[in-house]
Amino acid sequence: MIFPATIILVILLDFLSKTIVRETFKPEQTVPIIKNVFHLTYVRNSGGAFGLFSGQQALFILISLIAILLLSGYYYLGRPQKKFLQMALGFSVGGTLGNLIDRLLNVTVTDFLDFRVWPVFNVADVAIVFGFLLLILELLKSIREP
Repeated sequence: MIFPATIILVILLDFLSKTIVRETFKPEQTVPIIKNVFHLTYVRNSGGAFGLFSGQQALFILISLIAILLLSGYYYLGRPQKKFLQMALGFSVGGTLGNLIDRLLNVTVTDFLDFRVWPVFNVADVAIVFGFLLLILELLKSIREP
């Protein structure tokens, strides 16, 4: 139950935050929360991470679908019992779905979290990275277990 609940939570938070940004900000508008440290900046990203491969929509849709199928397949075929692992998979799938939904509905992905020293990103990106970090931790933990 943790896997689908995590996916739904991530999608809802991501969709809501992106909708608020699109309806409140003009493209490229930035609002400092902590000046020169953290801003909310509305960016439309037609590429992948760091804006790489800009405009390659079909490629990113395909990669997203493959990632969702592989991660969901692992969950449904493997039926992991560890809640930590279920949550990790849920964050990764939820984040990937969040960006896929945005790309399909808006052609670009809405980014807005801006720490000024890193490219602007969004809630889905955070979920993907957090999910994969949890997966790595779980893998390292399982290697150490007898």
